[in-house]
Amino acid sequence: MTELKRGALFSQDTLTTLLALARLVNSEFGGPDVLESAETLCAFLDEHGWTGRRDGDKAELEAMRALRTRISALWELLENEEALVAEVNSLLATTRANPWLTRHSEAPYWHLHFNQPDDPLAERIGAEIAMAFAEIIRSDEISRLKQCAAPDCSAVLVDLSRNRSRLFCDIGNCGNRMHVAAYRARLRKLG
Repeated sequence: MTELKRGALFSQDTLTTLLALARLVNSEFGGPDVLESAETLCAFLDEHGWTGRRDGDKAELEAMRALRTRISALWELLENEEALVAEVNSLLATTRANPWLTRHSEAPYWHLHFNQPDDPLAERIGAEIAMAFAEIIRSDEISRLKQCAAPDCSAVLVDLSRNRSRLFCDIGNCGNRMHVAAYRARLRKLG
C-alpha cells in the first residue's frame, strides 16, 4: 500500500482508491484483466485492501465489469467539468454513498467507508471511486487524471508528480517507446 506523505495532496484512502481505479480501468485497455474471473477479481481486491462482502459469482463479476465501463467513461468527461460533476453525483446517488469513519486490522489508520460491508461489491467500490473523484474535483486537481499520451494507447493514469508532468501509463511501456521513437526521429533528421 502506498504510504501517505506529509503534505500529500490526498488522504490515504483517496490515494489508494485512485491508484486502484487506474488499474481497474486499465485492465480493459491492455493491462492484466482484473475482471477476467472471480479469482482475478479476488486477487485485485486483496491487493488493494478492499474488505467486506464478496459473492464470487458471475453476477458480481458482471456488475464490476459494468462499473469499470462507467468509470472509464469518466475520463472522457475530464475536459467538461460540469458533465463530470453530474456523472460523479449520479454515481454517488446510485451507489447510495453514506460515509462513515472506521479502522480495522487491514487498514489501522482512520479512513472512510461509504457503504455497509455487506452491500454489493460494485456498489461499495463505485461509491469509493465516486468519492475519490469528488475529492479530485473539490481540490481542483482534475488535471492529475490523464489519458496516456502515446498515440496508440487508451490507458489512463493518475499523475501524482509534483509538477503534473507525467504523460505515459505504466501498462504498455509507452514512455520508453515514445522516447525511443523521438530519439530515432532526431537521428534521422541529423543525417
